[in-house]
Amino acid sequence: MNHLLGHIGLRSTPSDYCCRSLASVLGLNVSFPGNTTYLATQESYWSLQEASLSPTCIVIPKTAQDISEAISIVSSIESCRFAIKGHSHAPAAGFANINDGVAIDMTRLSSVAVNSDHTVASVGAGASWLDVYQYLDSLGLAIAGGRNGAVGVAGLTLGGGISYFAPRVGWACDNAVNFELVLASGEIVDANATCHPELFRALKGGGNNFGIVTRIDFAAFPQGQILGGNVVNDISYRGAVFEAFAEIATAPEYDIYASLVTGLVFSTATKEWSLSTTAIYTKPVSNPPVYQNLRKIPRTADTLNITNLSTLANETAPPLLNWAFFTGTYGVSATLLSRIFDSLNTTIYNFIIPGGISWSVAFEPLPTVITQHGDQNGGNSLGTSPKDGNTFVMLLTGIWSNTSSDALVEKTAQKMVEDINGIARSMGLLNDFQYINYADPSQDPIGSYGQLNVKRLRDVSKMYDPKGVFQLQVPGGFKLWSH
Repeated sequence: MNHLLGHIGLRSTPSDYCCRSLASVLGLNVSFPGNTTYLATQESYWSLQEASLSPTCIVIPKTAQDISEAISIVSSIESCRFAIKGHSHAPAAGFANINDGVAIDMTRLSSVAVNSDHTVASVGAGASWLDVYQYLDSLGLAIAGGRNGAVGVAGLTLGGGISYFAPRVGWACDNAVNFELVLASGEIVDANATCHPELFRALKGGGNNFGIVTRIDFAAFPQGQILGGNVVNDISYRGAVFEAFAEIATAPEYDIYASLVTGLVFSTATKEWSLSTTAIYTKPVSNPPVYQNLRKIPRTADTLNITNLSTLANETAPPLLNWAFFTGTYGVSATLLSRIFDSLNTTIYNFIIPGGISWSVAFEPLPTVITQHGDQNGGNSLGTSPKDGNTFVMLLTGIWSNTSSDALVEKTAQKMVEDINGIARSMGLLNDFQYINYADPSQDPIGSYGQLNVKRLRDVSKMYDPKGVFQLQVPGGFKLWSH
């Protein structure tokens, strides 16, 4: 292995020692700065915050056994810190990359297969959702997964996972029937409703706190073409669009085939807002009644058409820029939506940084028909339930190029969310839940699951990872032992 170890030279930092140890066992599955494989991983990050970090080495395993060997090594070296990378759509620095440590790039574990009766799809944890949909579309099947095909399977599922199919079958994690994962000890285990059930539940919402997931088996179901596209309105019609959104999201009999996201984008260049609703109907129905009132509002564009999931999910890759995500969950009210818009506009309109910034806010229904699935198949850890009523999840996003403005953007976005929470609280519409896949590091999504779920998660962590390898050696993500 001298040709590999030569990349590290005579340095002797803890991460150098860790990487030498990994290379001695895993050989060419370990790459170093300057290597084309290393560079390919570094160039695949989605945000500048992640791409700017430089691991000492990158492990790119091909099998669960490779990961077992890697974890056995790093867990025995307390000073060895590491990060776990799928498709890295959480933009915060360190969530899927690391400085002076080991990055484990899971993307070679991307196989997709179905069982003989087409009821279960087994997916490598490093697959993208586009990989999954392209395979399953050809079989007339689907599973509940991410809406942007570039998003990774494991990251989305371990955080809950919002899906176009959620009103029919619940969160993506509710549809996992088995997780294969590597524990801190290096042991490879299956967690499901009958084998390690407490770990199975913890993985559904608990993030990267328990091990490295290598494969997820999902309940599959027959699925043909769907209706999908965007309805675009002038911003002056936002009140009518918010009324239509609220009508759909609070319907006494929610149409379980309907999934929508109403999004607003502000351009600092033009000082103008754009308004668009992504409307999905998971049946091949051209004009479903649920969207008729939305489509009666004067439109500047309407691209709804019958298509398949893989086509719809095959989105253009965004530019490599700085990204910030913030989230909140609220009771549904058209008045609240309007007040959120007004509050954001007050701050955003005159917020100027070098190079400019684009802001967007998305509203996504979280009706009781989704949360009622939370107790199925062993339950999940999210703490959402029908007793919360019909709510919606907000994603506030900032996108900018000038890294020197990072702290100012973060502070400003925090204040915007605090203001929104204050408005919602005054209306009796603030919900505790914070969706972990949309949360900023300054937020506390795991704490929002409720005391019982936090205790369960901590107990499982201490049971399966008593030394705290995934708490102390994996700095990225939302940790449990700090609660």
